[in-house]
Amino acid sequence: MQHMFDMLLAVFDRAALMLICLFFLTRTPLFRKLLHKENENHTALELAAVTAIFSLFAIFGTLSGINVEGSLINVRTIAIMSGGILFGPWVGIITGVISGTHRFLIDIYGPTSIPCLITSITAGVLSGYINKKVKKALHWKVGILAGMLCETLTMVLILLMARPFSLGLDIVMNIAAPLILGASSIGLIVLLVQSVEDEKEVIAARQARLALDIANKTLPYFRDINAESLASICRIIRDDIDADAVAITDNKNILAYVGVGAEEYNIGHETLSDMTKATLESGEITVRNNDEMHRTPQIHSLIIIPLWEKGEVTGSLKIYYCDPHRITYSLKVMSIGLSQIMSTQMEVSRTEQLREMANKAEMRALQSKINPHFLFNALNAISSSIRAKPDVARQLVINLSRYLRYNLELNDELIDLRKELHQVQDYIAIEQARFGSKLTVIYDIDDDISVKIPSLLIQPLVENAIVHGIQKCSGKGVVVISIKHHAKGIWVSVKDTGHGINQETIDRVARNEMPGNKIGLLNVHHRVSLLYGQGLVIRRLEPGTDISFLITQSPAKVTAALESDIA
Repeated sequence: MQHMFDMLLAVFDRAALMLICLFFLTRTPLFRKLLHKENENHTALELAAVTAIFSLFAIFGTLSGINVEGSLINVRTIAIMSGGILFGPWVGIITGVISGTHRFLIDIYGPTSIPCLITSITAGVLSGYINKKVKKALHWKVGILAGMLCETLTMVLILLMARPFSLGLDIVMNIAAPLILGASSIGLIVLLVQSVEDEKEVIAARQARLALDIANKTLPYFRDINAESLASICRIIRDDIDADAVAITDNKNILAYVGVGAEEYNIGHETLSDMTKATLESGEITVRNNDEMHRTPQIHSLIIIPLWEKGEVTGSLKIYYCDPHRITYSLKVMSIGLSQIMSTQMEVSRTEQLREMANKAEMRALQSKINPHFLFNALNAISSSIRAKPDVARQLVINLSRYLRYNLELNDELIDLRKELHQVQDYIAIEQARFGSKLTVIYDIDDDISVKIPSLLIQPLVENAIVHGIQKCSGKGVVVISIKHHAKGIWVSVKDTGHGINQETIDRVARNEMPGNKIGLLNVHHRVSLLYGQGLVIRRLEPGTDISFLITQSPAKVTAALESDIA
């Protein structure tokens, strides 16, 4: 019993030596790089290097084995199983063939040479199967069971092949327990190496957090992308990752460069290097860890990450270090995450700018439509009043001049709702001069309302009610302008007793499509949606039309229940 216990300790002793060697290997950058890669991404040279390492472990296990009546108590199977489980079938099978052949050749006529050859190859195949088919979390457990199974197979083959049988039985009685129990070392080796491999996820999480922190700091500068804001973004990135220089480019020029060598670049007009152009064309990350830049020889490490917008490369983020070999795996992970966030932020920023430009263009289109059309009718009304009603004509001139001044002074700033109402009243005064008793306007407005809104939100709705509602009716018509406090803000409503809006127009506005020539109606719907979360609420009445919207104190999504409450 003591003899068997001593042999078991000898097995664990050699397995521990292998474990120590592997531990030191995992501290080296090259081996850690192998561990951080998926097995499918290993090159043939990398697999050959790993196979050589585990083959040497297996051969060492054989050579350091304890001789027991022509057999060896060794850790060869432990090395084979560990290599195959950690690095895949090719490493396991080739290591099994190499170490099994070595075991056979050093003792061709020995009673256990052929069983050891067979089980070495079997261990390689089995370890590769575990690597491919078994969940990673279970590798160490299944590896222990598979190692014990292989050693058990060895014992069975020895009993079947050894001659005389008594010799085989004696060998099995002495080595079976130490070898089978010693297979538990496979679990320790697999867990050790996997713990280093799992550091990849910890690094990724840490770098993702850093990327998010940088993104949070740079977010305000993406609201208006220009040379100054891009330089501020580069400065934040450089400081947070301790880089020596950071640059951002588009597809043609360097847009911003901060740090070492900045004086060498003509920002905004500096053409890109061939290396950057190649990165933009391929869409692949470029890393140089021991190079010397032509323009800035003090730079020796850099990484170039493409920036994408709508599936196309539109620029790059470049990070520089003066020292060589500064582009580590963790920095690469962080840079990729940061570039993805930056790409999204830039795309959103450009979308917002385009939307703002579209809104301004739409506002100009609205103004150009209102002014000539309304001016023609206003001048006709003034002309017809000059002789018969000079006081009315004088007042209409005042109304028209105020109305035109209001339109000419329009800008992107919010205005007091009362100022918008003054413009509406001037418009209505001129329209009433045209329509006479045919048009009646009722104002139903709370006295204590004080809120700022964009210009031209209410007037287009009033015009729509008069031109497309009242004007088309043969009889008299009424327009009611209602502005009331509501639990969720201020409710604005323009109601008429005119012709009534058709369902097709309501549907087209809801789909953000131009409803005929009603550009003003769609413009207001767009702007109200953008500002307050919900567009116009349009209802056909009997007779007439009711168009309304909610002004909230802070832009927010208005629920569908609100419409039913007002109704």
